[in-house]
Amino acid sequence: MEQVKLYDTTLRDGMGGQGMSLSVGEKLNVVRALDTLGIQFIEAGFPSSNPKEAELFEQLSGLKLERAAIAAFGMTRRRDLRAEDDETLAVLVGCFAPVVCLVGKSWGLHLEKVIKVSAEENLAMIADSISFCRGEGKRAVFDAEHFFDGYRDDPGYALECLRAAAEAGAENVTLCDTNGGSLPDFVGETTAAVVAALGGEVEVGIHTHNDAECAVANSLAAVRAGARLVQGTVNGYGERCGNANLASILPALQLKMGFDVVSEERLASLTPTAHYLDEVCNMAADPDQAYVGRNAFAHKAGMHAAGVAADARTFEHLDPAQVGNERDILPSELSGKATIRSQAERAGLELDDEAAVRAVERLKEREHRGYHYEAAPASFELLLRREAGSYEPLFKLESFRVTTEKRADGRVETEATIKVEVDGERYVRVAEGNGPVNALDLALRTAIVDRHPHLADIELTNYKVRILDETHGTEAVTRVLLDSADGEREWGTIGVSENIIEASWEALVDSLEYAFQPRGEAGGG
Repeated sequence: MEQVKLYDTTLRDGMGGQGMSLSVGEKLNVVRALDTLGIQFIEAGFPSSNPKEAELFEQLSGLKLERAAIAAFGMTRRRDLRAEDDETLAVLVGCFAPVVCLVGKSWGLHLEKVIKVSAEENLAMIADSISFCRGEGKRAVFDAEHFFDGYRDDPGYALECLRAAAEAGAENVTLCDTNGGSLPDFVGETTAAVVAALGGEVEVGIHTHNDAECAVANSLAAVRAGARLVQGTVNGYGERCGNANLASILPALQLKMGFDVVSEERLASLTPTAHYLDEVCNMAADPDQAYVGRNAFAHKAGMHAAGVAADARTFEHLDPAQVGNERDILPSELSGKATIRSQAERAGLELDDEAAVRAVERLKEREHRGYHYEAAPASFELLLRREAGSYEPLFKLESFRVTTEKRADGRVETEATIKVEVDGERYVRVAEGNGPVNALDLALRTAIVDRHPHLADIELTNYKVRILDETHGTEAVTRVLLDSADGEREWGTIGVSENIIEASWEALVDSLEYAFQPRGEAGGG
């Protein structure tokens, strides 16, 4: 298979995205993850643009990588200055990075409005800079900034810019859709024209932005037209609408277009790598992201779930395991027996036909009342356990009472009293908390942890309230979602009631009872 190489620019172009700011240690973690994934080039930024970058390059110089080559980024020499006298270029050739990527102009508008040089001087700036870096032993990539805009205005001059870089020794000339406004047909046609014009003397690359929601499509169109290096960022990080998303481009190139990009084993690490990078970059993972999103292979409609159960190809464009993802059958009012059985199997439960039918009806009835089990898989498992006959109640409730008192000094105090039976013994417990849910949680824990001490480790990590049918005002139904964790697992539960405290109690009890249920090695969670 013919090879296409990937060039990740998360640590330079990706840092232009809103909210992106990484420490040196975090950037090193990004490099390690990208290298393990099999990315061939990792652009680390400009070696001394600030103290953080200087320290990063110092740390990178001693980092042993399996496959990736580190690239340092900079610009062509300044006007009216020899390349060997340009301080920026001196820093690039003086750093350890074996590859330098130089960005230069290829659009007349920028020559006139931005750098204010003649067309001839710009060509000299490109050639001199590439030649100098090559003479200092560096591999050189030339990024032709705004290439597609320049090609629209003056295709002849845009090509001259590429030739100047190629003749000076660049191993790759990358066509940049810097403003992100080009469409796939034009990108493909232009890339094909460039490949034909350069006659195979230099490799062609593609660098696209997502302002028109076409960055991935544009990158694939360019590869189909002859480009053999794709620049982008995993998860599409970047300024404005982001860069081309390598998490989509990689599997598309390898599984759809038949190119050799990374090994099958590395490709199978794509989903965990993409999620890990979101964590490192402090970005919320997009559940609907292609290939690697939590919902990328999730099925909700009953017909879809049944089809996937019969043959996954009916509603999946590839095996999720190929990209390290997994199939998920979501419970909802659209569910049928296939969905129910799939969820039961994942929990280590067995449901016969009669139990599966009951579970479907129970699910539909409760979703009609406002339950939303997609967001509360632990509560749904408890529903299945009840129908399968494997549910074990943690306690028997006699009553609970919550009082909230606001005092003249502004303080608000909440007290909860519960009466429950645990393992045949009656417990009455009182606790104060910073709100009704906290007070109920503390009171209930004091009653059950003597018998079941492992439940003391459960922590409520999130509490969300949604009012359903807002037009009913204070009589509206309330949906409460709780997220819980015990240091090893995380799970979500739900409660629905016209009374917010009752809804909260239901979600709280489900959280504890889910953790209480006995499980074999293959069961639940």
